[in-house]
Amino acid sequence: MTERRLAPLSALSTLTRRPRADLVPSAPPAPLPGEPAPRPHMVDNAVYSDGRRVATPDSAEESREELGLGEDRLAWLGLYRPDAGELGSLAELFDLPELAVEDAIKAHQRPKFERYGSTLFVVLKAARYLDAAEEVEFGELHLFLGRDFAITVRHSESPDLSRVRRRLESEPALLAKGSEAVLYATLDAVVDGYRPVVDGLANDIDEIETQVFGGDPGVSRRIYELSQEVLEFQRAAQPLSGILVAITAGFDKYGVDEELRSYLRDVADHVAQVTERVEGFRLQLRDILTVNATLVAQRQNEEIRELTETSIAQGEEVKKISAWAAILFAPSLVGGVYGMNFDEMPELHWAWGYPFALLLMVGVSLTLYLVFKRRDWI
Repeated sequence: MTERRLAPLSALSTLTRRPRADLVPSAPPAPLPGEPAPRPHMVDNAVYSDGRRVATPDSAEESREELGLGEDRLAWLGLYRPDAGELGSLAELFDLPELAVEDAIKAHQRPKFERYGSTLFVVLKAARYLDAAEEVEFGELHLFLGRDFAITVRHSESPDLSRVRRRLESEPALLAKGSEAVLYATLDAVVDGYRPVVDGLANDIDEIETQVFGGDPGVSRRIYELSQEVLEFQRAAQPLSGILVAITAGFDKYGVDEELRSYLRDVADHVAQVTERVEGFRLQLRDILTVNATLVAQRQNEEIRELTETSIAQGEEVKKISAWAAILFAPSLVGGVYGMNFDEMPELHWAWGYPFALLLMVGVSLTLYLVFKRRDWI
């Protein structure tokens, strides 16, 4: 946890009056006929007293006014992918720290917990498992928490904060504890969302083990992709342990309710279980990758051995063919020499010439046969 000074209100107002060009997204195009209208950025806006909804304002300005109508009121504003102008307006109304507002606009932040005076800024990484694609989808959630307000900024479809709101509204005693209750319920929803992801990753790893020992040639790519998902999941879940430690360290200083303390400790236990499982997945995938590399090397060695044996067998056949070709060539050579039609050729009219030629053919062939047989060519 880090503690920073609040930015002056005049600096915050620049986000609304003179938004930075790099922070303000271009206006979305008008929807074509038949296309659904874009989702509103303000998903829900309510003011609570003693844990019960007493007003549903139409704007953040009305929420700010409702807070002044009674003590112990809490304004909870839920936004979905707001632009710089909207967050700038909220920054002025609720005196939000400028640095935190910029983080919420840009998104792509690591999970963290920061205290700016009396305002808490929390970044959480949500995750959900997509069964159809067999992959993990990650989202980002920002919370601004003050004494009498809670602002949630969601940049993804998960977690479903409407369920978190319904849960707290069904437990007024818990919601009456203030913005810390919103923080607890949101953390609990994010961590609960990790459980299906853990189960999905465990199932994927089991499938990969089957593929590895089945010799699937595409398993190496899947191991790599799953390893990346596990690492990203670890980067999302592991910082929650530090966040919860920082929160619990301020229990006494900020007078956190005892019941909320026990709830947050329970969330911390669940986070520890998730991080242990994820670390186990990382080590398991590393071992699977090693086993797969060993099996691939064994299969390659087997293929090389088979090719070598085939080459050796082919070499033996070639030697036999070459040996018999040499044996058969010797009589042809002798017969070819004696078959030349020259009148002055020596031994042409010799009476023993024909038997001698036959003996020479047989002798040369037999000599070659014995030589090749001795050398195991035949």
